[in-house]
Amino acid sequence: MRRSDARAILHIDMDAFYASVEEQDRPELKGRPLIVGGTSGRGVVAAANYAVRRFGVRSAMPMREALRRCPEAICVQPRMARYKEVSEQVFTIFHEFTPLVEGLSLDEAFLDVTSSQQLLGSAESIGSEIRRRIVKQTGLTASVGIAPNKLLAKIASDLNKPDGMCRIGADNMRDILDELPIEKLFGVGPKTLPAVHAAGIRSFGDLRRAGDEVLWRAFGRRGKSMRSLASGVDDRPVEPNREEKSISAEETYATDIRGVAALTVQLLRLADKAASRLRAHELAAGRVSVKIRRGDFTTYTRQRTVEPPTQETAIVSSAAKALLEQWLATQPDAAVRLLGVGVSDLQTLPQADLFAGGLAQSSRLDSAIDGIRDRFGSDMLTRASLLSRTPSGSDP
Repeated sequence: MRRSDARAILHIDMDAFYASVEEQDRPELKGRPLIVGGTSGRGVVAAANYAVRRFGVRSAMPMREALRRCPEAICVQPRMARYKEVSEQVFTIFHEFTPLVEGLSLDEAFLDVTSSQQLLGSAESIGSEIRRRIVKQTGLTASVGIAPNKLLAKIASDLNKPDGMCRIGADNMRDILDELPIEKLFGVGPKTLPAVHAAGIRSFGDLRRAGDEVLWRAFGRRGKSMRSLASGVDDRPVEPNREEKSISAEETYATDIRGVAALTVQLLRLADKAASRLRAHELAAGRVSVKIRRGDFTTYTRQRTVEPPTQETAIVSSAAKALLEQWLATQPDAAVRLLGVGVSDLQTLPQADLFAGGLAQSSRLDSAIDGIRDRFGSDMLTRASLLSRTPSGSDP
C-alpha cells in the first residue's frame, strides 16, 4: 500500500439518484414506494427509492418482478434530460474542490483531493462540505467513501448508505475488508460465485488468506489479482479526461418481433440515435456493432470496421443493416426481444477532415436534422426510411 498511502480519494455516489430527483420535483412522492423505469411488460427498473427497496426491488430488475414484490409501487418514466441537468449541478460542485474528477455515470464519480487538503482541509472535511453543498443546491443526498485508492473508496461509499460517509485507511482497512462478503468484490458475479463458494471463499478475508491452489480453483488465472483486490491493493489513478469508449442505443420490445422488414426499421432507428449521439459528442467511429437478443434470451453481437471513421447516419445505418442481414441469414425466423446498435473505436475528427471540400449531402442532412431536433425536441423530425408502425419498447 505504500504507493497509495499518501493519496486521498473520494468516491461520491448520489443516493437513489433518479428516484430522488423525482421525489424532489414531486414532493407528494416522498416516502412512498417509487420506481423509475419502463412500464411496458418488458420494462426494467432504472432506479428504486429506499421505500421500495425494503420489498427487495433493485435496479435492473424486470418491472414485472418489481411490481410482484411491491404491487402498490408508483412507477414513473425516466426523464433523462432532467437527471442530466441535476447531474451538471452536482459535478460543478465536485470541480470546486479538485480538477481531478472522474465521472463514472450521471450520479457517481471519483475525486482525487490529495493536493486539495493543504488549502481546504482533510479529506473528511472536504467530503462533508461536498455533501452539504449538494443538499443546499439540489435538495438531494450523497454517500461518500474516503480511502487511499479507488477500490477502497468505492467500497467505503457503500458501507454507510444512504446519506453517509465512511473512511477506510491503513488503521482500519483489515478489520473492514476481512468481514465483507466476497460478492461485494468487483469481479465476483452470479456466474463465478458458486465456484468461489465451493472453494471455501466467502469473505474478503478468506480470499486474502487463500493458498495458490484454492485461488486457482476459484478464479483460474485471475486468482492472484483477485487476492490483491481483496487485500485492498489498487494503484489506478483518477482519470479526469477519461474518453468515452463507446456509444450505443438499444431497445427492448414489449412483444418479440421477427422478419427482415420489421427488424430493419427498428435497427435503423437505433443507428440514427447512435450516430446522432456521435455528432453531439463531436466524435467519429471506426467500428459499428449490433446486439441481438432472441426471445429465449440468447444474445448475439456482430461488428465490422468502418474506414474512414464516420459520424454519418447513412454509413452507420448501412453497416448495421449489413450485420443484421448476415445474422438473419442463419436464422431468418428468429423472434427478437432486444436490438442494439453501438459505435466504438471513437476519435475526434480533425476540422479539415470534417469540412474539406464542403460537407457531403448526407452530412448536411444530418446537421440539419440535428439542428431541428436540438431546437424542437428529438421527436419533432423522423427520417422517411423510419416511418413504419413499430412495436413499443423501452430505451434503457
